[in-house]
Order: sequence, then structure tokens, then C-alpha cells
Amino acid sequence: MTPSEFFDFAKKHGAEMVDLKFCDLLGTWQHCSYPISTWEEDTFENGVGFDGSSIRGWQAIDCSDMLAVPDAESTKLDPFFASPTISVIADIVDPITKEKYPKDPRNVAQKGIAYLNQTGIADTCYIGPEPEFFVFDDIRFQTNQSGSMYQIDSIEAAWNSGRTEEPNLGHKPSYKGGYFPVAPIDTLNDLRAEMVKEMQKVGIVVEAHHHEVATAGQCEIDMKFEDLLKMADQFMWFKYIIKNVAKRNGRTVTFMPKPIFEDNGSGMHTHISFWKGGDPLFAGDGYAGLSEMGLHAIGGLLKHGRACLAFAAPTANSYHRLVPGFEAPVTLAMSQRNRSAAVRIPMYSPSPKAKRAEFRCPDPSANGYLTFTALMMAMIDGIQNKIDPGEPLDRDIYDMTPDELAATNVTPATLGEAMTALETGHEFLTKGDVFTQDLIDTWIAWKRDNEIDALRLRPHPYEFDMYYNC
Repeated sequence: MTPSEFFDFAKKHGAEMVDLKFCDLLGTWQHCSYPISTWEEDTFENGVGFDGSSIRGWQAIDCSDMLAVPDAESTKLDPFFASPTISVIADIVDPITKEKYPKDPRNVAQKGIAYLNQTGIADTCYIGPEPEFFVFDDIRFQTNQSGSMYQIDSIEAAWNSGRTEEPNLGHKPSYKGGYFPVAPIDTLNDLRAEMVKEMQKVGIVVEAHHHEVATAGQCEIDMKFEDLLKMADQFMWFKYIIKNVAKRNGRTVTFMPKPIFEDNGSGMHTHISFWKGGDPLFAGDGYAGLSEMGLHAIGGLLKHGRACLAFAAPTANSYHRLVPGFEAPVTLAMSQRNRSAAVRIPMYSPSPKAKRAEFRCPDPSANGYLTFTALMMAMIDGIQNKIDPGEPLDRDIYDMTPDELAATNVTPATLGEAMTALETGHEFLTKGDVFTQDLIDTWIAWKRDNEIDALRLRPHPYEFDMYYNC
């Protein structure tokens, strides 16, 4: 869509407002709305101004002016405004140099795609994420000097099997028993279908939706794979649509990786493949039907997996999910079927077009632009340096001896470990200036100062159970 076609599109839908959206460093959409009458075609070149110092991890107060330049190709009709409103995604630009802002996550993805083409390895990186999420009926949380608490609830929750519900009909998924049940156990089918319909309106192709393993409303909606930038844009729409459809139905959604104790967390298994000239590059006659390129790509993903998780599992809560026993992939190895391995090679289809790597460690709290690009960069490095992925893990990790487990490479146990891995091993990300040193330093500092230290300074409620009477 051109700028001229943007105005035609707005007129067709009777829209008088445009909502400008952009993604901050941590992966949250920010927005500002404008009467369309205030925009002209050159707005798509000159942009609109905003205060960059008020956006997390961006500008200092003495150089706060920034420009948001709308991308006409991202034009959609936003489904959540009372009157027809056109939505566009913006790229962030320095108002003086007119250069794209290095800490704009969308710019990182754009540079990553350009670098992939520059290497000659491939011209397209396809991404297919499987984000999971929880639908709750009530959520309360609070932290201050006098104490802290959280309370979640869901009509589906197993802990409500004895609650008076006038009447309680008893159809509730058990703990770790929520995978694929039909109604009346799955109460959320119609809600998910409504979410899917809204996604389809903005051009997202959905392949399936279903209930997930955990009790209390865990769900998954799968999008068809797309090229990296388009999928990163779609992931922002995905979260936005799911949260707002839930809200208008009196529900609340979280993409928090581990909201429920002793039940499965929410992951975002991410399928990745490289193509060139319309042909897939990962199919061959090697292990699990992979090409040498595909195996080397996985080698890079496994070698740099701990650093990648600084973006792909970016919260302290992420590491409550990445523990053995809850279907979490904690072993940095590959396998054609073992779901406890970090990289799985799906075997559902014999088609070369279906040959891909599935990285199972990410979770949906991630910033898609940064995460998908980091994973691609790790795979490029693996191909360039012909990194051996090692022996496949085609066995149950729970049958392995302590000595065998000790010899395996594993995911970080904490967010702090992930930040250290990124700090000491990020050279693969800065190739082609895709990730700048400033962005990486800002990311690490933000996570340490605002999340790791913030949690370290606060007592945990369970510590009172453990230590109050010591």
C-alpha cells in the first residue's frame, strides 16, 4: 500500500482517525492517535514527533526528540476502536541524522534480513511461532513495604473443583491434563474462535487453535509461517488482539511464562527455516532429513542458545518455566522427536518445504523482532562456521544418569545467567551491525537494574513459610 492508497483505504472505511503504533525495546506496543485530516502523503516520509526519553531503554532527556515514520504497507483497520480507525506501524528515526534508530526493534529485524541477503546464504528466513497464553477470569496482585500477594482464578481451574458455583458441574481440566479436551471441559473454544476471526481480519493466517496442557485456561493459537519481519509485526497484532478480545468478553489474558505453581508454563516454540529463490534449504539426506546447511544452522543455534535466551526467554519468570518436569526444553541438543531437547526437527511431513528447526526454549514474553532476529543470526553463524550440532538426544532425559546429564549443555537457570551469556558471547549478533553494542548494553543494564535487582531486593512470600520461625 502506498501513502496515496492509505488515504483511499481510510476513505473507503469511513475512518477519521489513524492510530500510530511502534514497539518499544521490551516488546510492548506504544501508540498515539491523530485525526487523519492532519496527515498528508509526506507524513510517510517526514514522520511525527514524540518524546523518546519516555520510552523504556531509549533516549536520555537531553536528546529526547524522535520521529515515528509510518509504514504505509502496515495499514490495517483496527478492530478495537468505537469509530473506524486505521492502524499503521512506525519505524523510528533520528530527527537530525534522519537515520533509523538502532534501538528500534523493528529496525533490528530489518537489518537482520538485509544481512541474511548480504551473506548470500538465503534470501528469506521463515518464522512460525506457537505462542501459548492463559485466559483467567480474575487476577489480583500487589507489592509494597507491608507485603505482597497475587491471586488468580479461572472457572476451569482444578483448584475450583470443590467451590460452590450454583451449580458446580465439575468439568475442569486437571493439573497437566488440559491438552486437547473437548467441551464441556474446554470452555474457551468460542473465545479462541473470536480471536481467530479478528486475526483473519488483519490478514493473519491461522492454522489451528486449541486448549493447552495446564489447567485454568491455557490456550494456543498457531499462525502460518511468514517471513521474519512480517511475522514479527503479526506477533504484535497477535498479542493485541488476544488481550482485547478477552477484555471485551470479561476475561483477562497473560503471556507471562509461568503464572501457575506446579503446572505447565507457556512457551513459544519457534519454527525456523531458510529459503533462497523460492526453494527450501534445510532438506537433505542427513540426520532427520536435514541438509548439511540445516545441521550447521542448528549447530549455531545450540552453540549460541544461552545468549539467545537473553532475548527469547527475557524475564525472571521465564526461568520458572525452564526447569525439568514440565515439558520444558532444558537440554541444548537436537532431536527429531524428543520434546525435552531444545531443538526438535518436526517429522510430520516428508515434504522438503516442511523441513525446519523448532527451537522450543522461547516464551511469549519475548520481543518478537529481537528474538526472531537473534535466532536467525545464531543460525547464520552456524552455517558460516560449519558448527557441528553434536549427537542427537533421542532418549528420555529422565532416564539419563547424573553423569550423563552433567555432560550436556543446558539452558540458563536464571535470567542473570542468560544476561551473562549474552554479555560474554554476543559477537554473532553484532555482525553487519544488526544488533549494536549500545542496544546489547542497554538490554543487559535494563534487565539487571529493573528486573534482576528489583526481585533480589524483595522478600518472596514463600520465604515466610520457610524462615519466619527460624
